[in-house]
Amino acid sequence: MTKATNFLRSHKMTADDINIKEMVSIFLSEMENGLAGKESSLLMLPTYIEADGEVKANEPVIAIDAGGTNFRAAKVYFDENLKLVTENIQKAKMPGIDVELSKEEFFSTFADYLKDYKSVSEKVGFCFSYSAEIFPNKDGKLIEWSKEVKAPEVIGTMIGEELLAAMGTPEKQLVLMNDTVSTLLAGKAARAVKAYDTYIGFILGTGTNTSYIEANKNITKTADLDMEDSQIINIESGAFGKAPRTDIDVAFDNTTKNPGRYAFEKMFSGGYLGGLCTTALKTAAAEGVFDDASAFANLEELSTEDVNKYVHGIEDAKSILPGVFTDESDKLVAAEIIDGLIERAAKLVAANIAAVILKTGKAKSHEKPVLMTIEGTTFYKLHGFRTMFEKFLQDFLSSENKRYYEIVEVENSSLLGAAIAAIVN
Repeated sequence: MTKATNFLRSHKMTADDINIKEMVSIFLSEMENGLAGKESSLLMLPTYIEADGEVKANEPVIAIDAGGTNFRAAKVYFDENLKLVTENIQKAKMPGIDVELSKEEFFSTFADYLKDYKSVSEKVGFCFSYSAEIFPNKDGKLIEWSKEVKAPEVIGTMIGEELLAAMGTPEKQLVLMNDTVSTLLAGKAARAVKAYDTYIGFILGTGTNTSYIEANKNITKTADLDMEDSQIINIESGAFGKAPRTDIDVAFDNTTKNPGRYAFEKMFSGGYLGGLCTTALKTAAAEGVFDDASAFANLEELSTEDVNKYVHGIEDAKSILPGVFTDESDKLVAAEIIDGLIERAAKLVAANIAAVILKTGKAKSHEKPVLMTIEGTTFYKLHGFRTMFEKFLQDFLSSENKRYYEIVEVENSSLLGAAIAAIVN
């Protein structure tokens, strides 16, 4: 057994330390509790957005995507052939990332970004990738920030109402949704020629979250729903609070802006994996795993991009981890620790997705699988992640849990899904 494996096992940080069957069971229980309004780390937020709706041609909408580190806007519509057309995409930085903003500063920044779109349409589809309670009018109240956004005065406000007021256009119709909801809708539209049993939207980028379609009769915490219909549920899966965290997970969590919140997200998402790896490497150095432990004393927090580049090519160690390594063996140990944490991440995500697939009760045949629209550079670019994720998922979805799925990636899914929601709802 290698030094890296010994270290990871001593801290229970290997993929083998994750009992996927047990974790899926706990995740499902938290989903049920969240739908019933009982105590749960999964908010299970109703969106009041149905996955089905009539698409109208040549009806432009303003599509907005705010999440992670970027803010994007575009004019979007369906042409005569019901093909989505996206025009005038603009990008800017998500406000509140670099410095803390007041509520007025936050929304005035949004309004300034959107000044050239005010005359495009009276309908706005807003993909807002943060925890928000959605109301029947399809506006939403921010519950809390994640991904290290610093605008505390915005918490508790109605996002759409405040944005339209800042734009000077309170009469516009706005549909607010999470990025997983817009991703689900974009995937459904992109694969409309094939019949699927159900649909899931999943994000693994800066943060992580999952959405799926739930029958209204199962959403017992919400009154006055049509029991014959269904709607998309925003799980807020990044907040799952019952994953098997270790001492290193907790130590890293304590360095973040909101310790204890979105603990699951901090175990593997792109906004945090680099920091978690840094904490693990420093811990390993303190425990004598590396030959030159002193070299880690001044190591600054690495980004996920840093550690990903490192495990893709160890020869680049000096540019990614400057001045740390003095011999080849330490380079290899560091790479093995990082790869071990990526493998654990893949198994954690597989448990998340497996639970959601089982919760739908569908996708039991090859002919009608579940379509999972997955977005995020962490999912697609992280070293070996997707291969390991699919192996863990397929191993679990066998025998009595047999389910079938397809994965699709849709370009600009957050913008397109936001536009679809605005057009059909």
